[in-house]
Amino acid sequence: MRVIPILAAVCTLVVATSAQTTRKVPPNADDTAVREVVGRYVEAREARDATAVAALFTADADQLVSSGEWRQGREQVVSGSLASSAQTGGKRTIDVERVRLVSNDVAIADGRYAITGGEGGDRRMWSTFVMVKEAGGWRIAAIRNMLPAPAAPAAK
Repeated sequence: MRVIPILAAVCTLVVATSAQTTRKVPPNADDTAVREVVGRYVEAREARDATAVAALFTADADQLVSSGEWRQGREQVVSGSLASSAQTGGKRTIDVERVRLVSNDVAIADGRYAITGGEGGDRRMWSTFVMVKEAGGWRIAAIRNMLPAPAAPAAK
């Protein structure tokens, strides 16, 4: 008879613990700030505003784009980004899906990157931002843009 109350207590504890671990944690101030930097990057790039784009990056920032071009230093990142926007046209969006704070002053933001209505048709990619917190707030230290790879063949 004592087994039933103990079993009920264990089940209640498991359900409560499971609910706590699957509940979404609300974003903190750094998470929100990192997402805002990504948003400002997209806005500045869409406006083709070199000064606004440059203000978002660290001096030694780099960007590896889906074509394999590796832009190194803020000046190359800004000029390459704006040249790419002018060349391909279209509207860019980046929907950040996840922000991970690696430390108090380093964050990684991953998002789905889309270009719609561009010269080569719509493109869907993935973009990863590495950010550092400096005196003036969060800045982009690196961007990695990736095209989705085709699905691997099923194992036989």
